[in-house]
Amino acid sequence: MKQELIAQLHGSFEQLVQTEQESGTEFWLARDLQPLLGYLRWENFAKVIEKAKTACQSSGYDVSDHFLDVTKKVEIGLGIERPIEDIALTRYACYLIAQNGDPSKDPIAFAQTYFAVQTRKQEVIEKRLAEMERLNARRRLTISEKELSGLIYERLGQDKSFAMIRSKGDQALFGGVSTQQMKERLGVPASRALADFLPTITIKAKDFANEITNFNVRKDELRSESAIASEHIKNNTGVRDLLKQRGIVPEKLPASEDIKKVERRVESEAKKLPKKVERLEGPGDDKGVEA
Repeated sequence: MKQELIAQLHGSFEQLVQTEQESGTEFWLARDLQPLLGYLRWENFAKVIEKAKTACQSSGYDVSDHFLDVTKKVEIGLGIERPIEDIALTRYACYLIAQNGDPSKDPIAFAQTYFAVQTRKQEVIEKRLAEMERLNARRRLTISEKELSGLIYERLGQDKSFAMIRSKGDQALFGGVSTQQMKERLGVPASRALADFLPTITIKAKDFANEITNFNVRKDELRSESAIASEHIKNNTGVRDLLKQRGIVPEKLPASEDIKKVERRVESEAKKLPKKVERLEGPGDDKGVEA
């Protein structure tokens, strides 16, 4: 495909993109894309859209989230308008339409690559954000555990009770399954912390229970191992009940990737960022500033 055609098609696709005001979601209208993708008749293009909807549903997505029926008015002459049915399409919907089109047509071949790249960018961003959320949750859990450990030492004069109290809290959160049993279920190495292999929701659950325990230990002036342990069990049981009400059973969730591997990957990606970035020049400014 010639570079001139690529530039022309890229500009055309970019000109057609619209933005939903409230959510900021980008979308295209099917009738705008129809001629751009080389379809003269709406009936033929509608068949491709139906195939794309089927592919969307087969992938486990809600079709209405990506193919939204809309009505717009078009002028038919002498200032007279009539309503016409159209479909608002997300980037993913456009990608599926391109995948179900005729790749021998240059516009379809371009669209397949154009929307695949854009969709992939979104997937990468979503994955990175999910990883950062899990890392941040793990760090907050470490902080709340250190706080609980400090409170136990302050009130009991020793910190060996912390491991026992934390273990009883885990057993309450996991419905009677001990920390060691959970590590065996999830294949966690003996030398590693269970939390390093838990999904984000469970890490946050443990942290929330810790925060409640820390708060109540101070508020109620708890100063015995049994009282603090009882408080921690009660809080983990309460968090577990809340999760179960939403259909989440902590001990049945699969293991997540080793948090240390995630951390190394995120740090490695950060090192690849450019050390110098371009910016708009002002009077007397030098081009480029150190990051």
